[in-house]
Amino acid sequence: MTKRRTRAIAGAALLALAGALALSGCSSEAAADSSDADGRLRVTASFYPLQYIAQRIGGDAVRVASLTRPGAEPHDLELTPRDVAHLQDSDLVVYLSGFQPAVDDGIVAAGPPATFDAAPSADLNLTFTPVEQGQAKRNEAGSTDPHFWLDPTRLSSVAAALEAEMARLRPADAADFATNLAALRAELDALDADYRKGLSQCANPDLVTSHNAFGYLAQRYGLRQVPITGLTPEAEPQPRELADVIDFVEANDVRTIYYETLVSPAVADTVARETGAAAAVLDPIEGLTAQSAGTSYFEVMRANLASLRHGQPCR
Repeated sequence: MTKRRTRAIAGAALLALAGALALSGCSSEAAADSSDADGRLRVTASFYPLQYIAQRIGGDAVRVASLTRPGAEPHDLELTPRDVAHLQDSDLVVYLSGFQPAVDDGIVAAGPPATFDAAPSADLNLTFTPVEQGQAKRNEAGSTDPHFWLDPTRLSSVAAALEAEMARLRPADAADFATNLAALRAELDALDADYRKGLSQCANPDLVTSHNAFGYLAQRYGLRQVPITGLTPEAEPQPRELADVIDFVEANDVRTIYYETLVSPAVADTVARETGAAAAVLDPIEGLTAQSAGTSYFEVMRANLASLRHGQPCR
């Protein structure tokens, strides 16, 4: 069964479930002071970076859950009936439209009281850039790159918009939300400054990655991403595509091929082996696992910076 057909069946099931929940009287209504039994705002985030900023902004006034379990690949998320019921019972659902189709369908099915779509404030303006005949192609048509959070300045903009929505839902906690947001944005500003300084003098700007997740990071810090595969991490490159990347690596003196924690390093290892380049981890921070180089967004981003400085290499 194809992934598209599976999603269509899942979407129909979600809509049927929504009708059943409504008939059973399980629907909830939005309220300015909506909260759980402990008085906290119930927030459901679709995957880790959104979960992280919601928790940082909300602090003790919120209970934040993620639909994507630790170690799971968020691109492939499918919702269970229990997940859809959880969406319906949430006071706020935080998601990125177009990134996880099952979440988009689940929101339609569940009809939560309030939603926050990160896409508008993230300014998603990059598409997949393939490599052909050893050359990176600019501005080729393709799917929109969703990985905005790897640019701290874009994540900061999303956090500011999310804080405004959370303050609207819980005005009694608005002052605390504003204080927490200011602290988060200050850390993001410092992280951005460290990246700008750390990547300002690199021997090679070409960033060869196992999948197309680092475009916004590359754009922000003067690098050029050259992905082996597209926006889906599990995609297997065709022999011609793999040969093109190998040609590019050899022609441009690329010294490091980067792979990720949530997918197999086999393709990156193949390119590295064929070209004599090294292989190193660059984490897209779509979710944390025991293999992640840290326990928070900031820790992993700083580990990524160290990996880039060594792999490019930078002075």
